[in-house]
Amino acid sequence: MQKAFLPLVLFFCCTSLSAQDVEYKKGMIIVDGNDYARVEVEKQNFGLTKSFEVFSLSGKKLIIAVVATEFDQDKNDNTYLFYRLSFLTSKQVGIFKVASLGQEKSFAKLIGKSGIIIKDTTNDEKVRDFIAAKGASPRIAIDYSMVPRSRSWPVSINADKTIEQNSKIIGSFKPTGSYNGQDFYEFQLPSGITIAKISFAGGNNAQNMEVFTAKDNNKRIVPMPEKDKIIVADTSIDKNQFMLKRVAKWLIDYQYL
Repeated sequence: MQKAFLPLVLFFCCTSLSAQDVEYKKGMIIVDGNDYARVEVEKQNFGLTKSFEVFSLSGKKLIIAVVATEFDQDKNDNTYLFYRLSFLTSKQVGIFKVASLGQEKSFAKLIGKSGIIIKDTTNDEKVRDFIAAKGASPRIAIDYSMVPRSRSWPVSINADKTIEQNSKIIGSFKPTGSYNGQDFYEFQLPSGITIAKISFAGGNNAQNMEVFTAKDNNKRIVPMPEKDKIIVADTSIDKNQFMLKRVAKWLIDYQYL
């Protein structure tokens, strides 16, 4: 009887240790009554969606979470959104489901129950386990509607962040931030579908870029050689005007834009 009882005791002890009470109050994730991490929220699309940044209690930025627009949503289920979580200190990225209603609380609960934050940083192994256990594998949206035009015409990028060819607006770009000397951008079709996310170092004189293309779910390093040293760009368009024009040309040449 005692031998049979012991495993049950161990089971309930382990269950009680793993159970976590997560609350979210005034931008603070609270786990089992203790402050765990701070969340900053940015509203987008007139408040319909939100992006999040997670900070340690000492103020170190640990996670950036944004809606992953390149993935197909289930047309029969609008209760969730796909979010891309970038774990900055662990240098890992995962896709997760967050409730479309009550996004802040759903996101806070996801992070609070993850156990990935230890002291002032994220634990690399726990992040890997978290992505494997709770991450999603959504289908890439590949319903492209590219603008019909002559692709032999020169490409121009404009001050309103649009991309033009053959006197037609064929897409747009937007800067999404800078980190550790890298500049990050997204490229979209006129329909709003995000087709590529790119990053590079070196500004207009960058020699390569890291690019993720949603159409084929492919991430790679692409050489972008530039022999002429560029000193001045039109900052009313973008500080990386010439590099972005080269990127747009590459996207066009490879049938992404």
